[in-house]
Amino acid sequence: MEKSKTLSSVLIGIVCSICLLPADTRPNIILYLSDDLGYADVGFMGHPYAITPNLDKLAEQGTVFTQHYVTAITCAPSRTGIMTGVHTARFPKYPKDFGYGDQITVVELLKNSGYTTGHFGKWHLGPDESVGTHGYDEIFSETNNNNGAETPARDDPAVDHAINFIKKHANGEQPFYINISGHSTHYPVKTYPEYVGQFEDLDFDRRDFSATMQKKFDESASIDPDLRESMTQYLADVYGMDVNVGRILDTLDELGIAENTIFVYSSDHGPAPVTPGKGVKPYSKNMLGYAGEFRGGKHDQTEGGVRVPFVIRWPGKIEAGRVDEESVTSFMDWLPTLGSITGIENLPENLDGEDISDIWLGESRPRKTTLFWKTSSARSGVSLRKEDWKFHQTRNGPQLFDLSDDASESNNLADAYPEITSRLADLAEDWRGTLPSEYEKKQGRER
Repeated sequence: MEKSKTLSSVLIGIVCSICLLPADTRPNIILYLSDDLGYADVGFMGHPYAITPNLDKLAEQGTVFTQHYVTAITCAPSRTGIMTGVHTARFPKYPKDFGYGDQITVVELLKNSGYTTGHFGKWHLGPDESVGTHGYDEIFSETNNNNGAETPARDDPAVDHAINFIKKHANGEQPFYINISGHSTHYPVKTYPEYVGQFEDLDFDRRDFSATMQKKFDESASIDPDLRESMTQYLADVYGMDVNVGRILDTLDELGIAENTIFVYSSDHGPAPVTPGKGVKPYSKNMLGYAGEFRGGKHDQTEGGVRVPFVIRWPGKIEAGRVDEESVTSFMDWLPTLGSITGIENLPENLDGEDISDIWLGESRPRKTTLFWKTSSARSGVSLRKEDWKFHQTRNGPQLFDLSDDASESNNLADAYPEITSRLADLAEDWRGTLPSEYEKKQGRER
């Protein structure tokens, strides 16, 4: 699909005239997105061994949302939801291969309202990576998923470019919006020796992890029984990512712009599988991402695949040291929420998320919109979350879970609550009915 330049040009005059705040007072916005990082892979989310001092400090300075969801279970579809506020299944052509068509992106909206914009790191936002695509003023895109132990951390080049961009635009003349899309902890995990050395005294015990993690340990051990070594490799990759987060935060402090910068850290979906016996590759054993008590991971619509860490810092606006365990938030909300915060009106009417700026700022309320997940396959089942209920369509029949009592989705209540099951099944089918009947996608599985 082509870039939505026509729609952008139509909106530019309207959007610029309705910003509620002068450009020099609106916040800068940074989204640092890790790749395949699990819900509990960092210290502030409860990993028993992770060393993430920068992220832990960030959590102390901001608010952590423990019920935050991604928009899809693989990389490009997840980013589609972030960029457009629209579920990837709504696009008649696969966005990674064809782009977003006439759907305006959050980046275009911000650029048209006076922001300068940049993207640094993994792309997965369509076939065109040239400057101007989706509204980006500057793009540094790299396809290498592994540092090969040549640099301390594999996200170093992307972060280097991001820091240069921040320094260039820190004068306050224009607010900036940037995405930093890291490769950590995507396969393959093969980490720089200096960072591996941080864990030389690791006293590893698999019993420190939840029951849902034990199968993954068994799979890794079937490739290499030295689980400590495999875990050390993974933890070192997470550590390198944390170092780069620290570099960004230090830059904001040094430039004196931290107070007027929204900084968000999260992941694009749950942790990747080990997959022993299914095309095992070098370093498969190291894929020990941890989703905590949740079942599943990448490629799964269970909680382990769709619930991710999310921490946001905006000094003086968002409460420091707060943990919100009640609010249900999603990256589908990214576009409408930033639109609200930056004063952009007349947002697209077909959005799947909602404005949760009030929740970011401390309000407590139920979610208004239902969350849906579905892959691009026409035969794939719909999963949804409504209130505390999680529902899945499967080939073996419906599954219903009460997340308030069963976050690991271990006890299927479909037979026990037939009325609720029927109501949610109808809701899933109604939503499926709004999707294109044909879906064009190039061959090849999403990584």
